[in-house]
Amino acid sequence: QVQLVESGGELVQAGGSLRLSCAASGRTFSRYAMGWFRQAPGKEREFVAAIGGSSGRTYYVDFVKGRFTISKDNAKNTVYLQMNSLKPEDTAVYYCAASLLPVITTSRLDYAYWGQGTQVTVSS
Repeated sequence: QVQLVESGGELVQAGGSLRLSCAASGRTFSRYAMGWFRQAPGKEREFVAAIGGSSGRTYYVDFVKGRFTISKDNAKNTVYLQMNSLKPEDTAVYYCAASLLPVITTSRLDYAYWGQGTQVTVSS
C-alpha cells in the first residue's frame, strides 16, 4: 500500500521560512517525478513545484520561483519543499504527490498518489 505523509506545515509570519517533508512508503519513487501542489480555501488545487525522477530536474510555478526549492533524498524516499520569504497568499493546504512518469508534469491528472496535506498559514 502506497502512502505519502506530509509534515512541516504550521503558522509562520510573513517573511519566514518552512520546510515541508513528504515521506513515501510502499513504493520506491526515485525513478518517478514527485510534486507539490497547494489548495487555498475556495480555490482549486494548483501546481507548485516538481522534481524529475532520475534526472532530478526541477520546475516551479512562477509565483514561487526564487522563494521555494524542491529536493529529494532517494535513500529516504522523501521529498522536501523549502519555502522562504513566505507571503500571506502562500497560505494553503500543501499536498505531496507522486507520479508514475519519470518526467516532470504539472497536471494533477498525471499524479497517481497523494498525501493527506499539511496546513501552511502565513500571517501578515
